[in-house]
Amino acid sequence: MSALPDVTDESCRVALAAFERHAVRATFDTGRYVMRLATWGQGPPLVIIHGLSDAVRGFAMVMHHLAAHFTCIAYELPNGLDDGAKLGAYHHRDFAADLFALLDDRKLDRVALLGSSFGTTVALAALAAAPQRFTKCVLKGGFAYRPLKWYERLGARQGRYWTGRLCELPLREFAMSRADPATWSGCSPLSRELFLWCNGQTPIRAACRRAVALDTLDLRPVLPTIRTPVLLISGDRDRIVPHAREAVLANHLPNVRRVEFTDCGHYPQYTHPRGTADAVANFLGE
Repeated sequence: MSALPDVTDESCRVALAAFERHAVRATFDTGRYVMRLATWGQGPPLVIIHGLSDAVRGFAMVMHHLAAHFTCIAYELPNGLDDGAKLGAYHHRDFAADLFALLDDRKLDRVALLGSSFGTTVALAALAAAPQRFTKCVLKGGFAYRPLKWYERLGARQGRYWTGRLCELPLREFAMSRADPATWSGCSPLSRELFLWCNGQTPIRAACRRAVALDTLDLRPVLPTIRTPVLLISGDRDRIVPHAREAVLANHLPNVRRVEFTDCGHYPQYTHPRGTADAVANFLGE
C-alpha cells in the first residue's frame, strides 16, 4: 500500500468536533490507577492503546473514519499526575493487566486491538498472555525490542523524577521536528497543533518511566507463540522505530501482513488518518 499524507485542516477540524460531540467519556479504577477512556461508534469493539507520549485525542481523526463500523474504545495510559498511579511500582506487565481490567469492566469477551508505538508492546504482551481475548491486532509503528540509545537512557533515567509536562521542556518543538521530520512536514497546521498538544500533555516522569521500561523489554521470545492475525502499519520515513526493529515482527509473527505509507514518519494518525483507518477497517473486515 502506498498512500501520501491525506490530512487537511478541514478534515482535522471536523473530526475533532465530532469527537467532542459523540465520544462518551468514562473512568474506572483498574486497581492501579483511575483509567480515563473514550468510547465512540457502533459495531465490533476495537480497543486503541496510544504511544509513549501521546493521548486518546490524537486518534480522533482515525476514529472519525472508523466509528460508523466499529465501537472504538481508546484509553489513557497511567500518568501518575492526576490518576492515582504509582509509577515507581509499575512494571511493563501491569500495562497489559490494565488492558484486561478494562475488558472485564466493559464485559468484553473478545476485541480487536490497535496499538501504537509503546502501545504495540502492551498489545503484544496481552496477545501472548491471553490470545482467546482478541480477534485481530493492528500494530502501528510496532516493535518487540528497542533498547534505548545511551543518551536516551540518560535522559529517561533523570526525567523519572522531574515534575511538569512535556510541553514545559525547552526546545521541544525543535527536538520533535528533528526526531520525526516526516510527521512534522506531513501534518496540516491544525493537525500539527493536535500532535503538539497530545505530546505536550504527557507528564515528563510518565514518558520517562515508559521509556525506561522499554530499555530492558524483550518480547522477541513470545512472537512465535502469537497466532492472532496481525497487521503492521509503518511509515517509509520512520526514524523513531527503524525498519530493522519492525522487521523482527514481520519475520517472527506467524500470521502477519504489512502496509507502508509514503512520506510517513512514526505517527500516521496525524498525517495519514484516512489511510490508517482504511487499512484498519479493511483488515478487520476480512
